[in-house]
Amino acid sequence: MDLTLIKKLVKIVDSSEVTDLEIEENGLRVKIAKKIRASIQSFPHPQVFAHSTTASETATVVSEKTEAALLKEKEEKAKDIHEIRSPIVGTFYRAPAPDADPYVEVGDFITQGTVLCIVEAMKLMNEIESDISGKILKILVENGKPVEYNQPLFLIQKS
Repeated sequence: MDLTLIKKLVKIVDSSEVTDLEIEENGLRVKIAKKIRASIQSFPHPQVFAHSTTASETATVVSEKTEAALLKEKEEKAKDIHEIRSPIVGTFYRAPAPDADPYVEVGDFITQGTVLCIVEAMKLMNEIESDISGKILKILVENGKPVEYNQPLFLIQKS
């Protein structure tokens, strides 16, 4: 986890009504908490605790407010953003040929059925089509890289 990310999270907790935040990433768990005194006007600076965890431990969100805020934010994003996932294991290609232009670019508006990429599996080129209309927000895989089954390939903002 990046130190600048931790600093940003501390500032967010310090300037908000959130009292506790716990995040786990790549086996590192960070807990940010601030104590609330009887006087609402004075908030001490948040404290940051970091320790390594085993893979079997799971991350939990301690604060009810934090959990509700994260859930609400996730639901709002889920309504507007759609993931296109790989239906097979193979190699991801953005264009029909090495010297051809990519099927789509970030910012392109697409319709349902638009070919987005190719996933090559066992020498077969499988065209991956969009199942919705919208705007390409992000291409999540680099050209020529292997992809796994159900791996997200594109983020599309629904129109």
